[in-house]
Amino acid sequence: MEQSPLTQQPRPEAFQAKIVQLYQELFKDHDHDEDLDSHYHSPTQTEGFWAEFFILKPARSSLRQILDPISASDLLHLYSAQTQQLFSRAVSALKPTRPSSSASASSQTQSQNKQANALDTLSVFLVSILGKKYTNPSSDIIEVLAGLDSVDHVFGEFVGALDGIVRGGSGNAGATSIEVRRKAVEVAMAVTAGAWGTGLGSYFIQRDMFPALMKLIQDSETTQDIVRPFTLVGLLANYNKFEFQNPYQMRLNDFVNEQTIQKIIRAVGEACLTLRGQYVAVQEDLPEGWSIAGTLSMIGLVRLNKHKKPVYDAETQKRMFSALPGKEAAVLLATYDFTHANKLFCHNLVTLPPLAKGDEPPFSSFLSITSYMLQHAHLSQRTTLYSHLNLMIIRLLIEDPVLCKRLCSSEPEHKHPVRLCRQRSPYLPHVSGDRVLATAVLDTMIDAVNHNLRRRLDVGLYTLCVGILLRLISYMSRSRSRLEYHWHELFRSLLSLIRFLTTYASDLKTLLGGQQGQLDTLLDLVVNTLALGLSSGESFLPTSAAYDDLFYKIVEMGDVLVKFRDVYGLKKRQSNSIDTLVNVSAHYKDMLASGASSSKEKLTSVQVAEVIKQGYETLSIQAKEGLDSWERFREADERGLLKKMAREAVGDVRALVGGE
Repeated sequence: MEQSPLTQQPRPEAFQAKIVQLYQELFKDHDHDEDLDSHYHSPTQTEGFWAEFFILKPARSSLRQILDPISASDLLHLYSAQTQQLFSRAVSALKPTRPSSSASASSQTQSQNKQANALDTLSVFLVSILGKKYTNPSSDIIEVLAGLDSVDHVFGEFVGALDGIVRGGSGNAGATSIEVRRKAVEVAMAVTAGAWGTGLGSYFIQRDMFPALMKLIQDSETTQDIVRPFTLVGLLANYNKFEFQNPYQMRLNDFVNEQTIQKIIRAVGEACLTLRGQYVAVQEDLPEGWSIAGTLSMIGLVRLNKHKKPVYDAETQKRMFSALPGKEAAVLLATYDFTHANKLFCHNLVTLPPLAKGDEPPFSSFLSITSYMLQHAHLSQRTTLYSHLNLMIIRLLIEDPVLCKRLCSSEPEHKHPVRLCRQRSPYLPHVSGDRVLATAVLDTMIDAVNHNLRRRLDVGLYTLCVGILLRLISYMSRSRSRLEYHWHELFRSLLSLIRFLTTYASDLKTLLGGQQGQLDTLLDLVVNTLALGLSSGESFLPTSAAYDDLFYKIVEMGDVLVKFRDVYGLKKRQSNSIDTLVNVSAHYKDMLASGASSSKEKLTSVQVAEVIKQGYETLSIQAKEGLDSWERFREADERGLLKKMAREAVGDVRALVGGE
């Protein structure tokens, strides 16, 4: 190695930052042949070492390169003294110094820089340490970070220090910058997600960080600075929430600061736009309007769109779609918990207007990303879980009669544009411009029904979608809300679902196995929604033609309905109105048969429609009582799914803080 002419010392082949040298000194290679306990007797680093360690700006990638190759076993048996020392020293560095009255602003800045460096170091350190596979995760991680004897003291101080930083500092310590507070949230996310399923989460339960996180949201302006702490609230609120009374759940329930709630909802709306943009980047699906430039481009007279988005083949698109939504979707877990716990949040989620003319209101953005996820829900378990989560949010909103009334409102100020997914056929009619939000919800549910038909049917997803349709139509029927809508598409989709369920009945019964109870619920919902349309259609369908069309479709499906009833034994159960559908079909079938025999020619569709109108006079619809009733959402019924969803969100947060 060449010597430096100035110092006469060997010159390194490449420049190496001082902090990297300190990393290497701290995590020196151990000889595996030595006594595994020898490191406990090695001298600790000096005070000067640690003072310099947190003054220098961290080299995140270099620290990862040193830590990542070390196995969990080696961390536990060879390096635990070093990891414990680093963690405890970093916690000490997080504590703010209390300057004297004569202290300058530069000393406060120096203190915050030290905190920021300690937080950056902890973020990388914890992501790497907690990302390893341990034999006994709880006890092993505690041993690596603090030791069993010191964990209460060290972690108590750690969470307390994070809480103080996120809150923004107080007293003589001076205010903490938003950037440093954001770094503290990142560290808290790294611990909460990385140590999920271990006992370390209990320290965040004992030290309630909710007020500090809400204070940070109040003080923040950018979407990311709001979304990250809100996502953390979602994780903490789901920590063992079915096993004990989680204090974060109680906080969500009692929170009434409407200004902060609105900031959160706007940030969630922007996050939904970002997630939708990821889908559109794979396949642009916005219908192109007619233009002279577009026409000239089609016939090759001009060259346009030099920067046109790439077009991927079907297999590539499928692979890319299966990785969506992005990791930022973890914020939807917190959105669900706030919706479930807080009526004020629900009200603002539905009613908050756009900030400026031409912008989407948050609820439109939420519906939009829901429609994109639902069209691709079958591609991965992760997409399916997030789709379920958003459907539960919609169900909670629809079950509130005040919010349902607002969603069904045709007042101009209550109508907004909603961009719905059009990436897979069959397509529903495109609606541009402002629309009644309830019609966008109907479209989203129909799209989900149309695009997820598989022999291994996701019964839970279909139960949610059809249940939301029933709840909306029930409200419209009771309130006599007649909305202009392509109702023929809704009834066609439900009858197509019945045809599918009938065709693949044996496969579904075999594949679903233990989900038979859920399948029965789905069957009842589909039948009762159609029966409600027959018995109460005059109260919510906008025209007699729409009502006639429903009868026409039921008559057309007569034989399938009989087979559907028999193959699932629906007549034996009192929870559905299958007889209503079958009897209506039989009534008109007899009328059509007599009409055809008298004319000796096959009836045209116009003649069939005329027979349907005439048949109203002799038709008696014997529908069961309570078709427009339904059970309210009970979170305990979705316990298993919500636990899976929490684990999925935890994985996404790990990826977010780990920079994956």
